[in-house]
Amino acid sequence: MSPSTPAAAGRKKTSVSVGGHTIELSHTHKVLFPGEGITKGDLIEYYRRVAKHMLPYVEGRPVMMQRYPDGIGGESFYQKDVPDYFPRWVKTARVKKVGGSIRQVIISDAATLVYLANQACITPHVWLSRAGNVHRPDVMIFDLDPSGTNFSDVRSAARLLREILDNLGLAVFAKTTGSRGLHVVVPLDGNADFDAVREFARDVARVAVSRDPTRLTMEVRKAKRGKRVFIDTLRNAYAATAVAPFAVRARAGAPIATPVSWEEVSGRSLTPQRYTLVNILTRLRRRRDPWAGFWRRARGLSRPRKKLDSMLRSAESEAQ
Repeated sequence: MSPSTPAAAGRKKTSVSVGGHTIELSHTHKVLFPGEGITKGDLIEYYRRVAKHMLPYVEGRPVMMQRYPDGIGGESFYQKDVPDYFPRWVKTARVKKVGGSIRQVIISDAATLVYLANQACITPHVWLSRAGNVHRPDVMIFDLDPSGTNFSDVRSAARLLREILDNLGLAVFAKTTGSRGLHVVVPLDGNADFDAVREFARDVARVAVSRDPTRLTMEVRKAKRGKRVFIDTLRNAYAATAVAPFAVRARAGAPIATPVSWEEVSGRSLTPQRYTLVNILTRLRRRRDPWAGFWRRARGLSRPRKKLDSMLRSAESEAQ
C-alpha cells in the first residue's frame, strides 16, 4: 500500500470525529482488498476525505449497502433495512415496498458515509430520487453495458446518447461505473414520475439504437445481444438504485465510479476502472469537477418529450 493512499494513520485509529459525531471504529487493520493491501481503515479514511466531493450527488437519498465483512474475497450481502444498532444520528426514512414498507438509511453527511464504511459497506448504491420526494426522480440514468471487452463501443454509445439528449435540450454527464461500462446521467427538475422518466429514457434508447443498430441494442437477454452494447434504462424505476458517484467497487484494484468529462470519454485512454482508491484523491486535487453545475442544469421533460416524439417518428419513417 502506497503511503500516499488515504489511511496512513487510519489503521491504528479506534475512533474518529466527523461533523460533530464520534464514530467508534472496529477492525481497521482488516484487509478488504488483498491484492492491494487496502484495509478497512483505508476505506474509512477515503470516504471521510471524498465526502465533500460525493455528497452533492448522494445527499438525501436512500441507500442500499453492499457490505463485505471479510473483504472482497469473502461472502457479501446487500442490505436495505436499517440495523437496530445503528446510532440515532444516522438519518433514516420509511419507504414503501411490495407488501409493506422498510426503513432505509438516508445519506445526509460525511459522518454517515464514514459510519457505513466502518460497517464494511464498500459500495453504497443510491436511489434516483430523494427521501422527500421518492416517487419523482431527479436524475435519469442510461447504463451502458458492453457484451465484450471493446470499450471503444461504449464510449461511442455514450457520445451518441449525449448528442441526442443535447438536441432535446437536456444537460448530459458521464461517469465510469468502476465495473465494465459507463453511466450517462441527466439531472432532472423532479417534476416527472418514474413511469414518465423510464418511458422517456426507453424512447431515447430506441432512437440511439435506430442510428447505430450494429453496435447498440436494447435486448435484455444477453444471449441475443451478440457483441453489441446494451443500453439499460431499467434503473429508472421506483426503489431501483445505481452505484453512487465516487463509490468504491468491490473489485481487484478498488476501482471508483468516477465522474468524467466528455473530453475524457472521447479519449482512448479512458477505461471503466481507470480511477481507483489509490489515485482518485490525486485526480480530485488536480482537476476541476467535470460535473460542476450539475444541479443548476436540471430540466423538466415536457418540451424534450415533444422533440423526442418527433425524433421517434423520423426514426420509424426511416426504418420503413
